[in-house]
Amino acid sequence: MTKTTSNPGWLVAGSGLGINLALGVLYTWSLFKATIEKEFGWQGGQLNDPYALCCLVFAFTMIFAGRCQDRFGPRVTATAGGLLVGAGMVLISTTSNYQMWLLGFGVLVGLGIGCGYSSATPPALKWFPPAQTGLVAGLVVAGFGLAPVYLAPVSKWLLHDFGLQKAMLYLGVAFTVIVCGLAQMLKNPPAGYVTAPAVGAGAAAPPAANNSTPGELLRSPGFYLLWTIYCIGAGAGLMVISSISGMAKKSMGEHAFIAVAVMAIGNAGGRIIAGVLSDKIGRRWTLMLVLAVQAGLMFAAIPITGAKDSAALTIVLLATFIGFNYGANLALFPSFAKDLWGLKNFGMNYGVLFTAWGVGGFVFPKFQQMLTAGSGGSFQTALVLAGSLLILAAGLTLFIRAKRA
Repeated sequence: MTKTTSNPGWLVAGSGLGINLALGVLYTWSLFKATIEKEFGWQGGQLNDPYALCCLVFAFTMIFAGRCQDRFGPRVTATAGGLLVGAGMVLISTTSNYQMWLLGFGVLVGLGIGCGYSSATPPALKWFPPAQTGLVAGLVVAGFGLAPVYLAPVSKWLLHDFGLQKAMLYLGVAFTVIVCGLAQMLKNPPAGYVTAPAVGAGAAAPPAANNSTPGELLRSPGFYLLWTIYCIGAGAGLMVISSISGMAKKSMGEHAFIAVAVMAIGNAGGRIIAGVLSDKIGRRWTLMLVLAVQAGLMFAAIPITGAKDSAALTIVLLATFIGFNYGANLALFPSFAKDLWGLKNFGMNYGVLFTAWGVGGFVFPKFQQMLTAGSGGSFQTALVLAGSLLILAAGLTLFIRAKRA
């Protein structure tokens, strides 16, 4: 017999959004780079290495954390994530050693973000019908993208008044309290729970009738197609996000943090709007549109970032739209995972797919740093490469085939 109950899904989704608001410290790395370079004397690739490693560890942790979430529940996994993020931030607050920052920010914070992020979306999606998958996924992951809106000014204030290491300490303590507290609100529906049908169901596919296992995913050509598209779409966006403060400093000076905050608004908005749009017109067409527009923005950024006197408004608008299109990926791919492979193993299945985000976040910023250093500070080569790959990814969406329920 199936059970019906009052739907606490919005409370679960709100808690997941709040957890992601804390974990979004990853997107503020560009704000810390200048201070790290000045105080620690790091050069070249060292400035991006903790961030790139954090992206990689975060992504591959999603596999293990997704499995833990599926087996032990989101509350336990998210609590572990809060403790790990706090431990990593406290560790880097005590040292200027490059290897210790790789361990603290790159490994421990990456592990913590993976545990927390993997626990936020799956329980929320389980409380809602298929026609609301994009909306709910977009709302929950919007917190991660929106984080720099408050973290950019807060980080600037902390850095100015307390210095880099105390800023890391205060942020670490705050994130531990917030994530561990909100984790207690996460829960899966009871066995047999049936979602109420949504009014005005759109073009989104119902979840797969047969829940796929991770092994079945890895034997499916469709998985590798999605993985490649995700890697390109996420990597290109993360390349810009990791360097937007440096790009904006030419024209905005000490106010470059505003571009980071505004990009975050676009990032969060893209997750929600793309999620809703995909519920209406379908995931594939929404993804194709997002990638094509992002490619155009990369090419448009070449003369803007190359000019010494680009207007601040132009930089801010560019950051907003790039953030919007990048954020859309983070709503669309969990929705693809639910539609194509079902909910039973959703945590681990999406964790396997999410490794594409980690590889993209590791490779693209590293290439950008090397290409920029080799061209005297110009972002042109990196932007051309990213734009070309985004066009390829947009074309690959034509080969995505939905699984019939």
